[in-house]
Amino acid sequence: MTQQREAKRLSPGGHAANEQAWDRQALGRWGEDRVARWYRRQGFRVLDRNWRSGRGELDVIVQQGSLVVVCEVKTRTSLAYGRPAEAVGYQKQQRIRRLAAQWLSEHERSGAVQLRFDVAEVLGRKIRVIESAF
Repeated sequence: MTQQREAKRLSPGGHAANEQAWDRQALGRWGEDRVARWYRRQGFRVLDRNWRSGRGELDVIVQQGSLVVVCEVKTRTSLAYGRPAEAVGYQKQQRIRRLAAQWLSEHERSGAVQLRFDVAEVLGRKIRVIESAF
C-alpha cells in the first residue's frame, strides 16, 4: 500500500475512520434499543430517546407513574477499557443533570415527578441497569 493511501485510510477524514464512527453510532443505537426494550418490559413508558439540545444528549427517558428516569446508556464490545459505567464520570453526570432539568422544563408533566438517574451497561448481549447511579 502506498504511503498516500495508508495516510488516507488512517486519517480522521479517511473512509476507515468514517466507518469506525458509523460502527460506534450503530453499536450505541443498538444498545439504546435494547435498554428501551428492557424498560418497557419492566412496565415503563418510553417518553423520549436521543433528545438533543445545544448542550448535549439524553439517551433514554422513561416513566412509570410519577417516576421519570433518565438513563445514560454505555455500550461496549469488551471490558478492555473497563466497565462501561465507569465512562460516566462527575462531569458527564453534571451535564446529564442539567440536560434533564432542561428536558423537564420543556416537557410539562402533570403533577409532581420523582427524577432518577440510571446508567445502563450493554456488554454483548448482557444488560446491567444501575438504578439511582448518581
